[in-house]
Amino acid sequence: MTLSGTNLEHAKLHNRRVVLETVRLHGKLTRAEIARLTHLTPQTVSNITRELEKAGWLKSHQPLRSGRGQPAIPLSIAPDGACSIGIHVDQGLLTLIVVDLAGHPLERHEITLPSSQPEQILSQVKKLLHKLRHSTEFDWEKLLGIGWVMPGPFDVEGITSEGPTTLHGWEKVNINNELEDEFHLPVWVANDATAAALGERLYGAATQLHSFVYLCINQGLGAGLYLNGQIYDGCSHNSGEIGHIIVQSDGRLCFCGNHGCLERYLSLQAAYEMCGLTGEKATPEGLLALDDEQLNLWLDSAIPATRQAINIIECLFDAQSIVIGGMIPEAILTKLVQRLSPLHRSVRSKLPDELRIRVGKTGRDAAPLGAAALPIMLIERALSQE
Repeated sequence: MTLSGTNLEHAKLHNRRVVLETVRLHGKLTRAEIARLTHLTPQTVSNITRELEKAGWLKSHQPLRSGRGQPAIPLSIAPDGACSIGIHVDQGLLTLIVVDLAGHPLERHEITLPSSQPEQILSQVKKLLHKLRHSTEFDWEKLLGIGWVMPGPFDVEGITSEGPTTLHGWEKVNINNELEDEFHLPVWVANDATAAALGERLYGAATQLHSFVYLCINQGLGAGLYLNGQIYDGCSHNSGEIGHIIVQSDGRLCFCGNHGCLERYLSLQAAYEMCGLTGEKATPEGLLALDDEQLNLWLDSAIPATRQAINIIECLFDAQSIVIGGMIPEAILTKLVQRLSPLHRSVRSKLPDELRIRVGKTGRDAAPLGAAALPIMLIERALSQE
């Protein structure tokens, strides 16, 4: 895949991101190779790589000698040049990951949450962050910031805090202030499906795609949109609320008040209900313990609804592929994807089904990995402090 930069001065930040991601994707590259892959001028590449080297984010290697002229110097990501924290909060689970500049996990913590109340979750997070200050696995002083992601939609009356797939009580909580004031680090808050798409783009099944839609099957259902090389999150950061598109007009009652919403068929919550899992058994591990006959109680209703949703997504976005992942166990996700074929005809019908639909590779860590990538992707602040 080729990433394209622009030589307009006002797009300097975009070009930095393109250069950084190109080197991360391809490994060691000379400046000439970076210019060829990004379509940036050699002078622009030279300026950007000089800045990134000065910041400690790129490192140079032994010159390559080939024929006449000056030897070319390969550049690569300097993993220990910086690091960031990604936090994912969902129903009953908190995941925190620390990654280096290359995306390698340095620490991972997973905590079961007895409550979704903001005060309790923020207390847990703060305790963990204070503990991480003394970690020997990474240098706290090199942290670029914290990415915090959770299910949406945000501030949508009648949907935001309805039902068991949403987190209650967060509407008036300013997460940025809660953490920035105490830890003196910039904080970015985003929709978990959007972050999961970014995680899959950087580290999973979508590394070679420039346009795709990520279906995130967690307690609820969301979609992350990565279109034409960029995350699209909408004017109010609520794009991708695919869980509330109606796939059956007289279908099951949704907690939002509508009937037949996709989330009532395709989500962990829907699977638990259809398979009769309640209480402590209503977990991804509980689904894995079911036999095929029990699991099919859910799959038989999820498959037609998912096919219809895929048809809608393909016709709307004409993306290269739809990647499906989330906290749903991989073994069950594989069964779901295998049963989706044959897909309905759409603008993507010329492709085989296995290219139209892909299983994500980052699993339950897609969202926290994407969250950790937010501070790394938004590098203007860090570089401006150099």
